[in-house]
Amino acid sequence: MSDLTIRHMRPDEIPLALDWAAAEGWNPGLADATCFGAEDPAGFFIGEFDGQPAAVISCINYGARFAFLGFYIVRPDLRGRGHGLRIWNTAIAHSRPRVIGLDGVVAQQANYRKSGFELAYANVRYGGTVAAPPAHADVIALTDVPAATLAADDATVFPAPRAAFLRAWIQAPMHLGRALMRDGRLAGWGVIRPCRSGRKIGPLVADDRATAEIVLAALLAGTGGGEIFFDVPAINRDAVALAHDLGLSPVFETARMYTGAIPQLQLQRIFGVTTFELG
Repeated sequence: MSDLTIRHMRPDEIPLALDWAAAEGWNPGLADATCFGAEDPAGFFIGEFDGQPAAVISCINYGARFAFLGFYIVRPDLRGRGHGLRIWNTAIAHSRPRVIGLDGVVAQQANYRKSGFELAYANVRYGGTVAAPPAHADVIALTDVPAATLAADDATVFPAPRAAFLRAWIQAPMHLGRALMRDGRLAGWGVIRPCRSGRKIGPLVADDRATAEIVLAALLAGTGGGEIFFDVPAINRDAVALAHDLGLSPVFETARMYTGAIPQLQLQRIFGVTTFELG
C-alpha cells in the first residue's frame, strides 16, 4: 500500500518537476515552469512520502474537452511501492471526462493501454548542431501576428484553445518567435527557446516543407545556431526528411496516445511539437 499524501503543486514548486524531468534526460526549457502553469495551475500534483517529495505529475485541462498528461515521475528510490499509480489516478480524475493525450515512453505503451490510452502515432526527437543560415526577408516577429490569427491557425494543429499558454510561451524571456504571412494568411510560425542543453524548436507549424525551412532559418538566425532539438511526428514525412537533411539524429521516441477519439489534426503541418509535457 502507498502512504502517499497528494496535493496540488504551488506555482513555486513546478520547478521541482522540471528538475526531475532534467534528471530523466528530458531537457526542459529554462522558462518552462512559468509557461506551464499558465493554462491550468490546478493541473500539477505532487505526492509526498514521509514529508518529502516522492512523485509528480501534471494533467493540464485545455477547456472542457481536452487535457494532456505529463511529468509522470516517481523518485527513483521510491519506485515499485504504488506511489505512481496513486498519483496517476489523481491526475486522471482531475481531467475526466475529457479526452486525454500523452507522449509516453514507448516501452510503457501496454501499461498506458490499461488506463484506456490508444496509440495514435510516434513522435521522434531529433538533435544536433547546426549553423545559423541567413533569415528570409519576409519573416516577421511572432508577436506581430494578431492573437486571433494565431489562435485560428493553432486550432488546426492542437485539439483545444490554449490562448493563455501561447501568450506565456511567446512572451517568455529568451523565447524567440517568428512567422511568415503569405497572401494575408499565416503560412508558418515557430518558437525557439533555451533549454538545459542547447535549444528546442517548438512549435514549428507550416503549410509545407519550404515554409517550415524559412521559419526555421529565421529562428536559427535569431539565435546564432548551435545545438538544437525538435520533436517531429513520425507520420509527417516532410518533417522527418527536414530533420535528416539538417544533419540531425534521433535522440529518443515517444508514443503519442489518447483516451477516447483521436483528435483530427493537420499533422502534415506539424514540423515540431510544442512540448512533450503539455502536448
